[in-house]
Amino acid sequence: MIIGVGIDVAAIDRFAQALERTPHLADRLFVERELLLPSGERRGVASLAARFAAKEALAKALGAPPGLQWTDAEVYVEGSGQPRLRVRGTVAARAAELGVRSWHVSLSHDAGVASAVVIAEG
Repeated sequence: MIIGVGIDVAAIDRFAQALERTPHLADRLFVERELLLPSGERRGVASLAARFAAKEALAKALGAPPGLQWTDAEVYVEGSGQPRLRVRGTVAARAAELGVRSWHVSLSHDAGVASAVVIAEG
């Protein structure tokens, strides 16, 4: 059963400007594993914007309750290339309250826009 669906878009240039303007913003939005590629290099801004869109979409799928912490949701990619969510803390508590058992995630970035869709399934 679908419990919630969320979608979000982020203008990549605008997101990049926000990261430049606010030095520690990335640390407030992402866990370290999201910021770095497996090689240890910093992930590109388009990829980060898509991950941010996924976190916004996740919040919408959960009904956008106040108090969710950005770093309580982690977007990662399996070896197959499939994006996934790992939740803990405030996000896991809200998901449990709603009966969420699994997540479906789609990420994209093209033409200056990053987008994400998150489906919460019970």
